[in-house]
Amino acid sequence: MTVDGALARVIRSAAGRGAAARAEACELCAAPVPGEHPHLYDTADAEVRCVCGPCSVLFADDAAGEGRYRLVPRRRLRLPPVDTAVLGVPVGLVFFVPRSDGTVTAQGPSPAGAMRWEVDAAAWQRLTTVFPQLAAMAPDVEALLVNTVRGQQEHWIVPVDDCFRMVAVIRREWRGLSGGERVWPAVERFFAELTERS
Repeated sequence: MTVDGALARVIRSAAGRGAAARAEACELCAAPVPGEHPHLYDTADAEVRCVCGPCSVLFADDAAGEGRYRLVPRRRLRLPPVDTAVLGVPVGLVFFVPRSDGTVTAQGPSPAGAMRWEVDAAAWQRLTTVFPQLAAMAPDVEALLVNTVRGQQEHWIVPVDDCFRMVAVIRREWRGLSGGERVWPAVERFFAELTERS
């Protein structure tokens, strides 16, 4: 599934379309998958793909696919406030993804999708010395998700598919130039529904 495809499906689902419109299949074996299902990150195409439970087992611990596919973990960990200003990112709603090649990307949701830019790798390394949990993040498939907009203090390590769901919420709810009245309550609901899991 492409990122745009995943976002489109999340938007359709959240908009309350019929079950037929939400039906998804494993992108490896074509078996039907439930609404809550595993994902693979395709490193060659930089896309997230839906998979069924049995197929996901093949990619546990990078066992199959010669490194092309990485199983997106389910872990969510709430962190104390992380000073991301040292990373030079001027927005308060953003997610940071460390990459296998040592780079770190920051992505901020917008009405048009996620804006993306590179973060100084040395600044990220300094931050990981203060927050060692960041150094333990799985490259490409886990993100530091931050919301400091409107006085919020939300700092999480999450699977990247959670970040794509948040981007979909922004795209669905944004109205006009400033976002309108619906977008920020929807973002706050998104964070309120996050729960820690290992």
